[in-house]
Amino acid sequence: MAQSIRVQRIAGLAVGTAILAQCVLAQKTGNPNGGGGVASRPNAGSPQPAPGPSVNSPNMGIYLSGRVVMEDGTPPPEPVTIERVCSASSRAQAYTDQKGRFSFQMGQTNGVLQDASEDNSVSPGMPRSLGANPAAMSVPQPNVPDSRLANCELRALLAGFRSDTVDLTGRRLMDDPDVGTIVLRRLGSVAGTFVSMTSLAAPKDARRAYEKALAAVQKQKPAGAERDLQRAVEIYPKYAAAWYELGRIQEQKPDAAAARESYRKALAADPKFITPYIQLAGLAANAGNWLELAEITGRLIQLDPVDYGVAYFYNAIANLNLRRLDEAEKSARAGEKLDTAHRYPKRVELLAVILERKGDYAGAAECLRKYLEWAPEAEDGAQMKVRLAEMERRAGENQQAQNLAPAKERPPASGPPLPQ
Repeated sequence: MAQSIRVQRIAGLAVGTAILAQCVLAQKTGNPNGGGGVASRPNAGSPQPAPGPSVNSPNMGIYLSGRVVMEDGTPPPEPVTIERVCSASSRAQAYTDQKGRFSFQMGQTNGVLQDASEDNSVSPGMPRSLGANPAAMSVPQPNVPDSRLANCELRALLAGFRSDTVDLTGRRLMDDPDVGTIVLRRLGSVAGTFVSMTSLAAPKDARRAYEKALAAVQKQKPAGAERDLQRAVEIYPKYAAAWYELGRIQEQKPDAAAARESYRKALAADPKFITPYIQLAGLAANAGNWLELAEITGRLIQLDPVDYGVAYFYNAIANLNLRRLDEAEKSARAGEKLDTAHRYPKRVELLAVILERKGDYAGAAECLRKYLEWAPEAEDGAQMKVRLAEMERRAGENQQAQNLAPAKERPPASGPPLPQ
């Protein structure tokens, strides 16, 4: 096996959007609608799409609407992503407006940027998201539960917060679209923030330039957006959110060096601002800069140990390439522990690679068995079975060697004797 386990070697990765074509943690630079501009989350003051119709119609797709609030009942300080999770696949569907309201037509994600921290593409062996192929959807019956919503739920995404969920199973076409209120609850273990605190102190002229830039981004005018963002950070050099958006535009050009510098300036202005870490990690992974990737993802994990399982994944890859196998195993196990629903089976495959490197063939075999169980129809299933057989063979040879070793050379078969 080659000494450098690059991202591309973990075949079929599906973490975020277009992980091999774009940055592994930085898919937020692309336009999901196929245009040449930079897709962006709307700012809290920007115009939002008008809500859908109040009643679903058999001639139209299913509309869902609702509201997101913080624990104290106030709207979120920034637009929040509404995500639909169905079985093992998730997809961003809408953003909240300045009052915390949201509305969307199921399967339509125009203008919605898929979150880099979630698996919005299709994991091997996992069903596609309902919105992935609208043409393949059957027309639902008005008074029959929509099969497309079986095992589906809605949740809100905001770093540092846990979201209530809304079960969509059993909903019918003619049901009231209003799903109610989703509450975001602060996690005490999270020090990082999704909203830059220094950005909230930006002077009026800088904020005006920033908002003008976001409007230009939504109109697919990246050149104008870049000009306005440059003006915003000239007026207020600590404008972390503006540095971040500037980096995204530069990354799309592409100008990785300039983007990296902008993201670092965003973090210099506000070290607890989460999103620049994600973009920097993507650039480091694409460049194979394992030291930088380990450092960036390590800092991200310290700031937010619960929301970014993918940070553990790439921290493990970085440490694996740096031959820090114990650290790689620690990160891989922590990331797998967060994946309680087994939505990302590639994480347990990565752990198998690490354990194989450490000579723990029995542990690697156990991980591969989990992978095949969690992704029974994976495209690389046959390859995984071959690898599993090899790990089982090596584990058997190790066990046989231990059995044949002199008693004094054998490791203890068990712990200390039990008290009588």
